[in-house]
Formats: sequence, structure tokens, C-alpha cells
Amino acid sequence: MQDAERLAKWWGPDGFTNRFKLFEFRTGGRWVFTMTGPDGKSYPNESTFASVEPGRQVVVRHLSQPHFQLTITLEPSAGGTLLRLDQAFDNAVVAEALRHIVEPANEQNINRWCAELGLT
Repeated sequence: MQDAERLAKWWGPDGFTNRFKLFEFRTGGRWVFTMTGPDGKSYPNESTFASVEPGRQVVVRHLSQPHFQLTITLEPSAGGTLLRLDQAFDNAVVAEALRHIVEPANEQNINRWCAELGLT
């Protein structure tokens, strides 16, 4: 995740592209970028890295709407590495309204990550 150029290739659901304006991969660093959907619509994003523990965990605080915290955890396992994504929205009503979009989008994001790593 620390390589901005590589991250821009796979971050987001299927069909989305990214243009990073600022990527400070460190605790307290900022991440400002625009995602563009397959329909050409742009989605500005701004986040901070609340915590970065290389090889173990990254916590991203999404400052743009909708507000949420994304925790990406890597844990050693017998078969390699276990990846866990925990996304906690600030507002439960918003979380429920977006569930039908967020759950498949996160799966697509993980699949794109695995493809970038050559795991699929």
C-alpha cells in the first residue's frame, strides 16, 4: 500500500481509476485523490493515515463524506497472510444505506489488490 503509483492502479471497485494529488504514507500523513467511475463521474476523497504500522496495520480516517475509518490488518497465518478490512462508519444510518454498495465494492477492491500482487 505504501507505493502510491501501484496503489492507484488497484484502489477502488471495478472500473474505477485514481489520480493521487497527495500521498503521505505515514502516521498523520494526508491522502488526497480523485476516483473516477466507469461512467466518468469524479469522486474527490481526502483522508489521513491515523496509524501506519508497516507490514501489520494501516488505519485510514476518511475525511470526505461519508465519514468512516478503515482498518487494514495483515496477520501471519499458516498459508501466508490473512487480510482483514474493518470499515466503521461514523453514522449507522449512512452505513446501512450504503451497505449494498460498500460490501461488493470492498470485495472488488480486494480482488484488484490480489491481481496486482499476482495472487489470482
